Amino acid sequence: MGATGAAEPLHSVLWVKQQRCAVSLEPARAVLRWWRSPGPGAGAPGADACSVPVSEIIAVEETDVQGKHHSSGKWQKMEKPYAFTVHCVKRARRHRWKWAQVTFWCPEEQLCHLWLQTLREMLEKLTSRPKHLLVFINPFGGKGQGKRIYERKVAPLFTLASITTDIIVTEHANQAKETLYEINIDKYDGIVCVGGDGMFSEVLHGLIGRTQRSAGVDQNHPRAVLVPSSLRIGIIPAGSTDCVCYSTVGTSDAETSALHIVVGDSLAMDVSSVHHNSTLLRYSVSLLGYGFYGDIIKDSEKKRWLGLARYDFSGLKTFLSHHCYEGTVSFLPAQHTVGSPRDGKPCRAGCFVCRQSKQQLEEEQKKALYGLEAAEDVEEWQVVCGKFLAINATNMSCACRRSPRGLSPFAHLGDGSSDLILIRKCSRFNFLRFLIRHTNQQDQFDFTFVEVYRVKKFQFTSKHVEDEDSDLKEEGKKRFGHICSSHPSCCCAVSNSSWNCDGEVLHSPAIEVRVHCQLVRLFARGIEENLKPDSHS
Repeated sequence: MGATGAAEPLHSVLWVKQQRCAVSLEPARAVLRWWRSPGPGAGAPGADACSVPVSEIIAVEETDVQGKHHSSGKWQKMEKPYAFTVHCVKRARRHRWKWAQVTFWCPEEQLCHLWLQTLREMLEKLTSRPKHLLVFINPFGGKGQGKRIYERKVAPLFTLASITTDIIVTEHANQAKETLYEINIDKYDGIVCVGGDGMFSEVLHGLIGRTQRSAGVDQNHPRAVLVPSSLRIGIIPAGSTDCVCYSTVGTSDAETSALHIVVGDSLAMDVSSVHHNSTLLRYSVSLLGYGFYGDIIKDSEKKRWLGLARYDFSGLKTFLSHHCYEGTVSFLPAQHTVGSPRDGKPCRAGCFVCRQSKQQLEEEQKKALYGLEAAEDVEEWQVVCGKFLAINATNMSCACRRSPRGLSPFAHLGDGSSDLILIRKCSRFNFLRFLIRHTNQQDQFDFTFVEVYRVKKFQFTSKHVEDEDSDLKEEGKKRFGHICSSHPSCCCAVSNSSWNCDGEVLHSPAIEVRVHCQLVRLFARGIEENLKPDSHS
C-alpha cells in the first residue's frame, strides 16, 4: 500500500465515504491530505483535495467495524475491513468552527495501526494543548444556560481530547475570583469560564491578582510593572453580549470556543489597570466608558428585574437625557504602535501590528532603564479639556452581534495601547448619527465632534472634582439641571457620571489608566481572515 515508517511521509490508498482516495501525511508539514483517486496508483491531488493541519486534529480513534454491513461491491472485496476516525476542526461560515469526523477504511489491520500510531505520536508532540483545566460555570448569567451549554457542547469535546477537568458551579458573585486566590493553581494548564463578560472579568481579576501576590507586586501602585500569568483563560460564551469572545474569536459560539481550547490556541491580550489615589479600582480589557455608556450601566443596575431588556430601556433613557460632562483628559500617545485608530487594519490572527508594536514597546522600555522615561513622559503628555457626551477607552474593537465592527474597529488586542475616543458636546441628532454608525460600515470617527487617539496611559478628572471648593448650590443646580424647553437639542450639564468598566460601575470621577501590554493569554487565535468553509465532513 506504499506505507512507510513513522518518521517518513506516509502515503496510502484508503477509502473515504466508499470512495478510493490517496491519503498522505507529511510530518515536516504536519498536514493530513486526501483526494479521490479512482484509477491505479495515487494520482495527483485535484481541486477537490481535502486537508487538515495536524494541529487541528482533536483525536484519532480506531473505528469498530464489527457488525456493520456494506452493500457496495467495493466493500465485498475487503474480507476484513479496518478503519480509523479522525476527529478534527471544520471551518463553517462567520468564523465558526465545527467538530467534524472523517473515517478512513483500510484493507489491512497492520496498515490501520500504522496510521493510528503515526497520527497519535504527532498529536503527543503538540505541547501547547491543555491536559487539566479548572472550569467555572456561572449558572445565572445571560439566559441561565451556562450549565446546559457546557454539558452539551463542551464536555464531550474535552472528553474526546482526553482533557480532565475540575468543575466549580458558582453560587455567588466573586466566587471565581476568591477561589483563584485560595486554591493551588499550579496543577492546571488553564482556567475556563462558562458565562458572559462578567464571569470572564472575575476570572481575569482572580488570575492577575493571584499572580501579582505570588510575585510580590503591589497592584495598588499605578506604575507597578505587572507580571504575566503562565495560565491561559478560555471563554465559553453564555452571556448577554459576550464582547470579549466576539472580539477575540469572531463569533460567540460555544462549540467554536471549546475547539480553540482543545487545540491549545494562544492569544496575548492587553489589560488596562484603573487607579484612583494610588488604589487599584479594577482591570479592564474591553470598554472603559464615561458619560453615555457609564450612565447606561448605572441606570440598568436599578432595573435588573427587566432582564436583558434593561440595557435597551436604559440606553433609550440615557440617549433622551442627553447629558454632557465637563472635565480634563490627559493622555500619553502610544508612539510605539505601528498602527492608528483609522488605518483600516483590523486585528487578525497572527497580527503584525500587535507583534511589531510589542517589539517597539520593549525597545522603549530598554531606554527607560537609562532614566529617560520620566523626561519623555512630561514632554509627550497631551491635555484636552471640554464638555463631553462620552469618553470611551477600548483595548479591543468591542465588537458584538449588535455592532459587528465594534466601538473602535481597528483597535488591537495586543499592541500595548488603548483607543481613547472623545465625543464632544453636540446635538442629539448628531449623536444619533454617531451611534448608528456603530451598526454599519461607515467611519464612526468621521465627525467634527469626535476625536480618537491611540494611547498607552491616560487620566481623567471631572470639572466637579476640580471645582470642589466652589459654591455647592451651583453644583446642585447643575446636577438637577433645568429642562431645555427652548433648546431641546442642547446638552444639560451634569456634575458627574460613572465609569462603565467592562460592564461594572465605577463611581470615581477621577481615574488614572495604564495599558499593560499582553498581560494575559487566552485560548484563542484571533479573528481569522475570511477563509472558505472546509469541504471535509
